[in-house]
Amino acid sequence: MTSPSSTELDRLIAGYQRFRDTGWTPKRERWAALNDGQKPGTMVIACSDSRVDPSQIFDVDPGQIFVVRNVAAMVPPFETSPGHHGVSAALEFAVQVLEVEQILVMGHGFCGGCRVALTQELHGSEPGEGGFIADWIGMLDEVRMEVVSQHGTHGHAAERAMELAGVRASLANLRTFPCVRRKEREGELTLRGAFFAISDGILHILDEATGEFSPVI
Repeated sequence: MTSPSSTELDRLIAGYQRFRDTGWTPKRERWAALNDGQKPGTMVIACSDSRVDPSQIFDVDPGQIFVVRNVAAMVPPFETSPGHHGVSAALEFAVQVLEVEQILVMGHGFCGGCRVALTQELHGSEPGEGGFIADWIGMLDEVRMEVVSQHGTHGHAAERAMELAGVRASLANLRTFPCVRRKEREGELTLRGAFFAISDGILHILDEATGEFSPVI
């Protein structure tokens, strides 16, 4: 009897074989050049959600964007306490080593992390039983208060407002990193916010001057 995990592995291997035939082989010279290193111009911070793959949305090849994905596309604030700071380490690498020119924080529609941040349904859960998620999205507690005051805790309008607020919160946290502030101030780095929903396929870009997300036509 075939196990579900074997079926999933078969799907992955079939996809790999298609990539080898139609994606990798025709561009062998390009892939060989990447052996010498990468020089992406943009870092994308996106959600781990399987419906919003940045490489697919922006139609880029390997080597063109440096991607970090996590629950709700969050950036934690700068801190030096002991711990494993995965997002901070990736950010430091992108800014200081790769010297990316742009960081794009991309939220998305129907984000489960933002919904849970809004409803706080995992609040008080033990680690391994939802507690890690609750602690992570607790970074949104402050912006949640404004969303709840305007839209409540349930419904599409509330969830969308939370998703957009999450992007703004991550941008604010990015600017707590000294290296990011310095490079942005000196014109060496640009921060941008974006939003994408698979349901309509439209990318929105944040205008920080107005606080509004406008569709890319």
